[in-house]
Amino acid sequence: MTEKLQAGDSYWLRTAPGGRHPALTDDLEVDVAVIGGGVAGLCTARELTRADRSVAVLEAGRIAAGVTGHTTAKVTAQHALIYDKLRRTRGSEGARLYARSQSEAIEHTAGVVADLGIDCEWERRSAYTFVRDKRGVEQLRAEARAAREAGLPASFVTETGLPFPVAGAVEVTGQAQFHPRKYLLALADDIVTHGGLIREDTAVLGLDEGAPCRLSTSSGATVTARDVVVATHYPVFDRALMFARLSPRRELVVAGPIPASQDPDGMYITPEKNTRSVRTAPYGDDGTRRLLVVTGESFTPGTGDTRVRFDRLSTWTRTAFPGVELTHSWATQDNVPTDTVPLVGPLHPGARHTYVATGFSAWGLSSGMMAGLLLTAQITGAPCEWSGLYDPRRLASTVREAPSFLKHQAQVAQHFVGDRLRPSPPVEALPPGEGAVVRADGGRLAVHRDDDGALHALSARCTHMGCLVGFNAAERAWECPCHGSRFDTDGKVIHGPATRPLERRDI
Repeated sequence: MTEKLQAGDSYWLRTAPGGRHPALTDDLEVDVAVIGGGVAGLCTARELTRADRSVAVLEAGRIAAGVTGHTTAKVTAQHALIYDKLRRTRGSEGARLYARSQSEAIEHTAGVVADLGIDCEWERRSAYTFVRDKRGVEQLRAEARAAREAGLPASFVTETGLPFPVAGAVEVTGQAQFHPRKYLLALADDIVTHGGLIREDTAVLGLDEGAPCRLSTSSGATVTARDVVVATHYPVFDRALMFARLSPRRELVVAGPIPASQDPDGMYITPEKNTRSVRTAPYGDDGTRRLLVVTGESFTPGTGDTRVRFDRLSTWTRTAFPGVELTHSWATQDNVPTDTVPLVGPLHPGARHTYVATGFSAWGLSSGMMAGLLLTAQITGAPCEWSGLYDPRRLASTVREAPSFLKHQAQVAQHFVGDRLRPSPPVEALPPGEGAVVRADGGRLAVHRDDDGALHALSARCTHMGCLVGFNAAERAWECPCHGSRFDTDGKVIHGPATRPLERRDI
């Protein structure tokens, strides 16, 4: 039966709905409180329970249902074109540590899958970065050399399993892919089995970095913990001004079944065509079909027409894989650090018992797994060779890659000021299903007309830092272009760093 294609229909969420964990209702005291129930938070919590720490995971929504529930689920140390850049900016040792930390996290996860017997469709695949334009070949050759020198099984190739010719590709063998929800739900069960607590529908609103730390929550209950990990994708507590070092990026995903005989047998990505990423997953019980998953059309949240982007990605997919019937579409979101490497470690220079994991770019699975190992080592006092590489307090790399930092700041300033100067459409012209920021009473309102014609008005100021939101018509959400906060049409927070809803307004 053909399923209706609609934005927000994540295949991972549909095929692994999972149960619910209770909300926090009473005060709680634990060794470690982990804020955020995505891959970084759950991996950290699992490792800490195995290190005999009492742990509570606090998730504002449902675990493994936010960014992690909308990933493309590649588990690889091959992160597109990163190693040649790391070799130039962090030296050969920095590139080696990056490759080793990511690879060890993947192998550790493979061990967890085997030890717990998790049925999460874990498959080994080669990862490829490819180009079709010959002008990109030398860059790929340099990347292959750098990745190989960093310790990865990398090589430059000209033949792949894709149904079209390529000018060249970097192949890294022995990587993996899986069903992220099935893995993380099993990990959550293991956390609870070993004494950990998971509390969903529990937003953390305040952090007191005392001795011990205290967290205030949406239920009014207080969590007391010696150590706190902020693993909310974009930090909801930003005491090191990380918002100045992270650029939000959103990408679209389309998926549909293809015959198993057309499986390209690998995980692919290209920087061309505004990014195109391709992989497949098991589909059905008889092994005759695979689910094709294609990602691309990178953009800043709250900008442009998302429906046009979905159309471009769908057209590319149907052209590259003739006959595919697209059945699912959704979007994923990433935070890109201005100096390339994720920020994992102490929350700020003065932090003693607070930690953060963020800035995974488009590689949140392997980086989130790595963060779980790194943060557990830091909290328990164990040595970790790559702590310095990921340390959020680093300054040298921020200065060295200052052009990226300054470009990000210029883009934020442009949105903060420029979006307020744009002309606004008349409310009367807003058709059903659409939304727009309009002028009213000397300010700006975010107005959505629902399918029945009723208008819903909110303050257009993001509750994080006051940038004006933009409407994503394909997903029917308000999005902040400055730092990536997302809200539904009633103003409820979908995605941080905002923790408060958009205020309702009359119109």
